[in-house]
Amino acid sequence: MSYSFAERGSTSEVEEGRALAPKFDADGLVTCVATDAASGNVLMVAHMNAEALARTIESGEAWYFSRSRRKLWRKGESSGHVQRVIELRVDCDQDAVWIKVSQEGPGACHTGRRSCFYRAWRDDNAGWTTIAEPEIPPEQLYPARVRPD
Repeated sequence: MSYSFAERGSTSEVEEGRALAPKFDADGLVTCVATDAASGNVLMVAHMNAEALARTIESGEAWYFSRSRRKLWRKGESSGHVQRVIELRVDCDQDAVWIKVSQEGPGACHTGRRSCFYRAWRDDNAGWTTIAEPEIPPEQLYPARVRPD
């Protein structure tokens, strides 16, 4: 990892400055929201550690940190459905990241859907309603059916 982050300075420096000084949580992670750059739809939410964020910046492709497997992973390394970063933003106190991506392949979700947000709550006692069906069978994405985060 050759990219390095700035030291966190004063509140004013963090909120108004030009330096990227992410505030990683106690586990060394920041939350990342990935949206489709063309439609604006939310595709997924994942986590990045310093190495994942640096690799994302350096490569222009989305990298994440799997909390369950405790390892770094590049989006699309198993499925081939790579996320090419169009724009990267941080929130005001730099403890969350938003990436606008060009999603290659039919989807970002391990269930074969375009988005991980494929259910909507219906407040009519119906509960969760599926609003998007898989675009590709999950077993085609992950033949060994290793579930990514």
